[in-house]
Amino acid sequence: MNIHEYQAKEILKSYGIPVPGGRMVKTVRQTQKAVEEFGRLCVLKAQIYAGGRGKAGGVRKVLDSLQACEVAKDLLKKKLVTIQTGSKGLAVKCILVEETVEIEKEFYLSLTLDRRTSRYCLIASAQGGMDIEEVARVSPEKLHPLYIDPFIGVRSYHARKIAMLLGLKGKIAEDGVKLIQNLYKIVLEKDCSLIEINPLVVSKAGELIAMDCKINFDDNALFRHPEYEKMIDFSQLDTLEIQAKKFDLAYIKLNGNIGCMVNGAGLAMATLDVLKEYGGEPANFLDVGGGANREKVAGAFRIILKDRNVKGIFVNIFGGIMRCDIIAQGIIDATTDIACNLPIVVRMDGSRLTEGKSLLSQSGLNVETVDNLGDGVAKIVQRVSKKRKVIAN
Repeated sequence: MNIHEYQAKEILKSYGIPVPGGRMVKTVRQTQKAVEEFGRLCVLKAQIYAGGRGKAGGVRKVLDSLQACEVAKDLLKKKLVTIQTGSKGLAVKCILVEETVEIEKEFYLSLTLDRRTSRYCLIASAQGGMDIEEVARVSPEKLHPLYIDPFIGVRSYHARKIAMLLGLKGKIAEDGVKLIQNLYKIVLEKDCSLIEINPLVVSKAGELIAMDCKINFDDNALFRHPEYEKMIDFSQLDTLEIQAKKFDLAYIKLNGNIGCMVNGAGLAMATLDVLKEYGGEPANFLDVGGGANREKVAGAFRIILKDRNVKGIFVNIFGGIMRCDIIAQGIIDATTDIACNLPIVVRMDGSRLTEGKSLLSQSGLNVETVDNLGDGVAKIVQRVSKKRKVIAN
């Protein structure tokens, strides 16, 4: 789960981590009032669920309230396109107005889960700023990782070593130790999958300040935090993704034309990879889970059908806990209220396979069943390509 920068900074501030003075606004008038109250040079930062805002014109300095109004008018009526949003961009519905800070030095600091070690990993670099990805690619030795033992946590000597590697000294180094330990506290108490501060700066006034922050929460822990639901900005989500959340489906909209329904995240990723290898373009990532019922399967299939970019559907199911006849019946249920003439290829194996195939063959749908993944992908790519040629002619 994503949240906006202003929300992330509110969390940092509540744990004693310094952030610039700022205020979230949603209108031009609110922007003007905020800048007037700060009474000096400010920065207006578009709030969207994506990085790369600065390079896309979503972060701008303003000299006075008059200029702030002009910038706010521009930002609040546009969709911001960054390297992370895709070509459609994301609508700017709110802005963070912040006081400027005179910066002496920039750093990078993050805490995230490392799948290889199954531990949190703290990553620090003295080369902070917008181009940290380039630093990681060109000079990986400038990134300093710390893999955290969950039984020990982040002790002061761990944090002090990181502060020294960043070149912090004296009081600022001790402030850095507290900041790092508080970050780890946030990760644990808030069930975060990521906290990224970029840049973390030393100001010319000698203060350590988090200038920008990104926080992601672990979706699997949301049941422990019912208050997080109020933090979601639904304007940043695709309408189909919102519907998927209601069915507790792992769904991500993509830019292709082949809708995919799979059970299991690993199998879903493998399915997308094979589709790409065969020249297909997946329209979505959709994992219905290992124990989905008939209603959940039907809901998932309806979401695929509502995507106007979808020209064909590939279903890849391994029926262990999930029964193949339930998958088949869910597909049939979904098409009772939404007409479906699209080509459908289903690769199923496992429990109640014969019953599942029988249901599909009698459904009247434009469906074909296959026995293995490669054949299934080849079939759906071929049928979608053939359909596009017919439409073009």
